[in-house]
Amino acid sequence: MPKYNNPRKTWQYSNEFKVKAVLLSLLEGVRVKEVAETLDIHPSIHPFMLSRWRKEYREGKIVADKRKKLTGAVSKQERELSKVKHLEAENRKLKQENDLLKKWQRFLAEEHQQGIDSSKDSDKN
Repeated sequence: MPKYNNPRKTWQYSNEFKVKAVLLSLLEGVRVKEVAETLDIHPSIHPFMLSRWRKEYREGKIVADKRKKLTGAVSKQERELSKVKHLEAENRKLKQENDLLKKWQRFLAEEHQQGIDSSKDSDKN
């Protein structure tokens, strides 16, 4: 996590933290903004900090320490992001089903109303 140094009033992120964030943001289907929000990357420093880290990672300026094992932390965060993504997809599906049911209900109400109107017309004749 970031460390706050009082005199300078800046957020400092460790190299390992940056690498974890970059690796998570490179996962398929994961948005950079989601990773930044999940990892609580301070937005007031620079809104595109994670994108800058990704560029630095590609250029080799940020390098993962090969001696440390990052898989545990990354996989946990990866599972959390995956779970959030799954829940968002399920939420979209449920909203679509709800909208479909509302449309079906309106259709049935209109059919019922037309049936009532046609029976009234036949009673008058």
